[in-house]
Amino acid sequence: MTSWLRKYDNPVLLFLLLAANITSGSSRSGESVCSSPPVSSCSECLRRGPRCAWCFQEGFLDGAEVGKRCDLAVTLTRRGCGLEFIENPEVMVEVNPTTSRTQVSPGEITLTLRPGAEASVVVAVQQLERYPVDLYYLVDVSASMQENLDQLKKVGVALSNRMREHSSDLRLGFGSFVDKNVSPYINVHPSKINNPCSDYEVKCLPAHGFHHVLSMTSNMSEFTRIIKRQRISGNMDTPEGGLDAMLQATVCQGEVGWRGEAKRLLLLMTDQPSHLALDSRLAGIVTPHDGLCHLENSVYMKSSTMDHPSLGLLAEKLLENHIYSLFAVDKLQYQWYEELVRLLPGSNLLFQAPNLIDLVVDAYKRLLSVVQVSVSVEDRAFSRFLVSVSPLCPEGSESHDRSCSNVQPNQTVYFNITIGLLSCPDNDDDDEDDVVQVFVRPVGYNESAVIKTPELDLERSWQCGAAGSEVDCSARGVCVCERCVCERNSLGTVYGAYCQMDDYSCPYQHQVLCGGRGMCVSGECVCEEGWTGESCGCPVSTATCLLNNGLLCSGRGRCVCGRCMCDDHQHSGEFCERCPTCHSSCQSHCVDTVSVWTVYLCGQCGQCICVDSVSVLTVCLCGQCVCVDSVDSVSVWTVCLCGQCVCVDSVDTVSVWTVYLCGQCGQCICVDSVSVLTVCLCGQCVCVDSVDSVSVWTVWTVCLCGQCICVDSVDSVSVWTVYLC
Repeated sequence: MTSWLRKYDNPVLLFLLLAANITSGSSRSGESVCSSPPVSSCSECLRRGPRCAWCFQEGFLDGAEVGKRCDLAVTLTRRGCGLEFIENPEVMVEVNPTTSRTQVSPGEITLTLRPGAEASVVVAVQQLERYPVDLYYLVDVSASMQENLDQLKKVGVALSNRMREHSSDLRLGFGSFVDKNVSPYINVHPSKINNPCSDYEVKCLPAHGFHHVLSMTSNMSEFTRIIKRQRISGNMDTPEGGLDAMLQATVCQGEVGWRGEAKRLLLLMTDQPSHLALDSRLAGIVTPHDGLCHLENSVYMKSSTMDHPSLGLLAEKLLENHIYSLFAVDKLQYQWYEELVRLLPGSNLLFQAPNLIDLVVDAYKRLLSVVQVSVSVEDRAFSRFLVSVSPLCPEGSESHDRSCSNVQPNQTVYFNITIGLLSCPDNDDDDEDDVVQVFVRPVGYNESAVIKTPELDLERSWQCGAAGSEVDCSARGVCVCERCVCERNSLGTVYGAYCQMDDYSCPYQHQVLCGGRGMCVSGECVCEEGWTGESCGCPVSTATCLLNNGLLCSGRGRCVCGRCMCDDHQHSGEFCERCPTCHSSCQSHCVDTVSVWTVYLCGQCGQCICVDSVSVLTVCLCGQCVCVDSVDSVSVWTVCLCGQCVCVDSVDTVSVWTVYLCGQCGQCICVDSVSVLTVCLCGQCVCVDSVDSVSVWTVWTVCLCGQCICVDSVDSVSVWTVYLC
């Protein structure tokens, strides 16, 4: 085994190798456990044991009793239940990689169990080379300890110096105790309260439960001064209040000054046994100890109102606060404390002998060489779990129940921890947290591991109603054995945990689901490549919106769903190419005095070409582009009669004109003849009797190089309307 351990120095790797030992908690055969006596629900079946499975397939074993759905998974499969219809939760072990530790790893493990199942996990504990050390002296200063106190004053500094040889950073603290300052533990006569030693003509201190004298310090001169100032006190009975004081020194972390990174030693020196829980009833004190710190001005304030702590409470607090305890006692009391130490993890027993220094140093080294773990389950769930620990000790060390001894610095000890779940919580425990924590605490270490065991929700995992819904299976299926079996539909498939999804409730286009260009998934169309939109009716490509010149929607719109959407109402056409009312449609009507014209050349109809002179023009005759030599050769004109384009031989043949009547400027009216006309004179509407009275016509307003120019007569205008360059 030792050589095998050396192959896997990585605790995470070792964890993965060992963390999956799952067995059944029953001696009966799996089949009989699951089916006898018959069950009536999934949850009841799964509680039977880790090998029991439940079939929720519709029509399984038609006509058979519901209990037949509970059996071994292999048996259910053999009887025709599909694997996808078998509920059989497995044990799961997960390591939280974010909780890194230096000495204890992994720091957090999640273990999901079913009733009757168990699983094993491995926790690694590494011993370091040298530790900072906090050493707290807790001394009995009752009258019988006078000689021991005098000896401590002599050897205290020497002991501290020896401890420095084994620690790179040593700090010392000091506290004293006697007993509870109430009768019958002390003499309550007024003359005895302030000086319990008056019968011996000696001045001594009043009795006290616990007095914290010196917090942790590296100042040896201060420590020496404090020890030399100590004086004895007195009490009446033989047992002392050592355990009472010990618990306060343990839990009062801030007041004592315990450091988180240090090895913590609490050295208790006494020559008498200690009071235990319930002893305080002799003084009428019945309030159990609460395990909390009650120091005020360094004095234990609950000494006379709270009972002595139990050994279980003291052991728990020593573990929680990572404290080793050393008991230096008189030889006569050795046997009494020998029984006590067995109940306190990380404790050691010493004689108050002349070689106390060697005994303390040896005890410290011995404590460090022993790596021991304590595993505890939360009190509320203690009875439902079974825990066992097997140490895997490194080479050269010795294996014990939950520990390895003679462990050398930098060696690692592995603990195989098996946790079994005996039963689920009672129904009355629904208000409790579903996660039970198992604490793995190496004795004397300031690190620990937590194994979280969330409970399988056997009652609520297989309901048929979605959250907030009062209808089972969305009214599209039936609830069979607390699972939804969805209906079969000619339109398509209904699916989902609550039959809440299907593959046909999607938009149609041209009476085809998703336009035939996609699939219906959970009520939404998932379109094929190249298509988009609610019903997959829109092409992703913009090719259908491009003109021959490559311009998208003539530069006047957006391509939406394969069609041009023009930017404004003026533009129209398939590509937004038309704009009858735009200024650009009749832009730049110019006179022939311009040397460079923009004209439509014959044969290039629709293309604007700049030329110096033209012999052949493109004119619009009745909506068609026709090439002519001059406008004089045109006999058919296209005119606007009452809002319609009409072809006529000459304007003289037109009897009905569309004119702007005076007073109705801006409105086009069809009349046979008019007496008063509205003409546009240089951009303004003016009423005239006849066109003959108009000397300047905007009717013949021409555009010279982008500007409107008024001319006196049409004679001053070329017979051509051309586009300037």
